[in-house]
Amino acid sequence: MPYQSGKVVVITGGNSGLGFESAKAFALKGANVVLACRSLEKSEAAKAEILRIVPKASIEIIAIDLMDLSSVRSFAESFKEKYNRLDILMNNAGIMMNPYTVTNDGFESQMGTNHLGHFALTGMLIELIKDTPNSRVVTVSSLAHKQWKINLNNFLFENGKGYNSMKAYSHSKLANLLFTYQLQRLFKENNINSIAVAAHPGASYTNLGRFLEGKLMARLLKPLIVKVLPSSASGALPQIRAASDPNVNGGDYYGPAGFMEFAGSPVLVRSSKTSHSINDAQRLWEISEKLTGVKYRF
Repeated sequence: MPYQSGKVVVITGGNSGLGFESAKAFALKGANVVLACRSLEKSEAAKAEILRIVPKASIEIIAIDLMDLSSVRSFAESFKEKYNRLDILMNNAGIMMNPYTVTNDGFESQMGTNHLGHFALTGMLIELIKDTPNSRVVTVSSLAHKQWKINLNNFLFENGKGYNSMKAYSHSKLANLLFTYQLQRLFKENNINSIAVAAHPGASYTNLGRFLEGKLMARLLKPLIVKVLPSSASGALPQIRAASDPNVNGGDYYGPAGFMEFAGSPVLVRSSKTSHSINDAQRLWEISEKLTGVKYRF
């Protein structure tokens, strides 16, 4: 990983799991790291742990709740007051397979958090991203994106109609890729010196599946799962490479090299054919702008 001195890196969900490991990696390489997190208490603990490892690290915390667009806007305003550049925006935070709930703005919570919150955040910061040479938007997807095609006529499962927690998660992770590839097309069409890339962690053990841990089978299998699945540190490698490797190109997608992409060294991988649908990407973009009220200015 090249030295990152002078770079400003924003990591959503940087207080735990993949986000924390990414924040630690960038701090070790001299970047100015901003932890964009909902829990200030957990963020302070994460910051203290990074400073224990890297005493001279530049770590700042700015609160954000991706389930509340007013909070996303407050974060963007606070960030722009303090910084005049943004080298890397890592859209990392997420929730997985929770019961049907809605965000403060009425969106199904997984799509609202994993896609719409990050869509809004990226759009609110797009001017800084465009004005920072060689900047990157890195969005974390999942192997789960391959499991279902997205239904753009009811992708928010209005009033819980047809809701399936795994399907909703899969849709949100597919949306992450449709968003990434469309953002890259727009960067290229407008001759902007920025790239959009994506990554997935494989099958690493993080707290993402916390909604499952109360179920009996999950409790019984947890000791085995913790031993068998790769760690957060290993799972974070694809997104770290996507964010820092000088040879990364716009539209690249990184994941583990091992069996079924569950674990291994971070390499270029292929996403589903569905994720490359230009028609779906354009429709999703239009819907996302309408729902969030955020218009991208290129």
